Amino acid sequence: MPGWKPPDMTALPSKKLEAWRYTDLAPLSVLDFYAAPQATAPELPQADLPRLVFLNGVFSETLSTPLAFSQPFLAVAEASTQPLAHINAEQAQSGMTLNIPDGVDAGTILVFSYASGSLPFATHLRHRITLGQGASLTLIDIAKGDGVYWHNPVTDIALAPGARLNHYRLQDESREAFNLATIRARIEAGAAYEHFTATIGAKLSRTEIHASLVGEEALAHLNAAQLLTDEQHGDFTTVVAHKAPNCPSRQTVKSVLSGLARGVFQGRIEVDRIAQKTDGYQMSQALLLSPHAEMDIKPELRIYADDVKCSHGATIGALDENQVFYLRSRGIPEAEARSLLIRAFLDDALAPVQQKDARVLFEAAIDGWWRAQ
Repeated sequence: MPGWKPPDMTALPSKKLEAWRYTDLAPLSVLDFYAAPQATAPELPQADLPRLVFLNGVFSETLSTPLAFSQPFLAVAEASTQPLAHINAEQAQSGMTLNIPDGVDAGTILVFSYASGSLPFATHLRHRITLGQGASLTLIDIAKGDGVYWHNPVTDIALAPGARLNHYRLQDESREAFNLATIRARIEAGAAYEHFTATIGAKLSRTEIHASLVGEEALAHLNAAQLLTDEQHGDFTTVVAHKAPNCPSRQTVKSVLSGLARGVFQGRIEVDRIAQKTDGYQMSQALLLSPHAEMDIKPELRIYADDVKCSHGATIGALDENQVFYLRSRGIPEAEARSLLIRAFLDDALAPVQQKDARVLFEAAIDGWWRAQ
């Protein structure tokens, strides 16, 4: 890849940082990285949608759909306090820049990132999404691949007053890969950011979201489903900053863990003194299908206003065997009974995914995960 240089692995965060105490990047730090090879065209998702395709961190013009509001990649210099975003700023050579004008409904766009190679390599996509006043967009973001690689994307989102972005992510990377994604959203008055991530792939993954509600009645919904098995590690970390009055935020995270898998949810709600009438809520629930699986949950509330409604909850448990027995007594085979209960458990997290193509893709991915168990 032109201009390639190896990433500075000494800049990776360590467990000494409070935000990283549950996620150890030591398995990533010991890898030697090589330049990304040229990728062959993969099988694309079965969805009749305009798409932007990235192969081994490079935009594929031949596989992508020309879009009037898509612009060339722009490099950025950044002195970020977020270590992975800083590495991304130094390494990024490709990404998408979407600018949706005021009042435009841009419909649904599929973004597909695929990585494959015989030697370890890293990709650092840099995405910028800007929605003008009253604009709307649904973005389906899918990441897949084969082999050992590190996918380190950063997505910066700016929503003008009254804009709406539905952002649905499917992380289905190679089981040997590392996926560390950073998403930063600035949400102005009356705008809405609806987010859902399904974490299924990767040996080690982390989705880190920073959402700032900077105008009155701005809204953020940050949902996730983590389906992990074997020795997979999945981390979903959020910081929702309420910086204006009358802003609601909701977070629902469901985790299903089997084998030796480990899940993490860290959710922080910050309420500034000016942000009166804040309504913040977060819930994390984990279903352990193995006695060796582990879930770490760390909710935080930092409240400096006095007229707010903020709450959080967490549960960790196993499938209810009485419910399994009830379904079996009605003639449903045990495997199907367990599948039905797990699917019902995930419903709340999946609720924001209303776009039909996205719903089909996520349903298929979840069903495929269960069949593989």
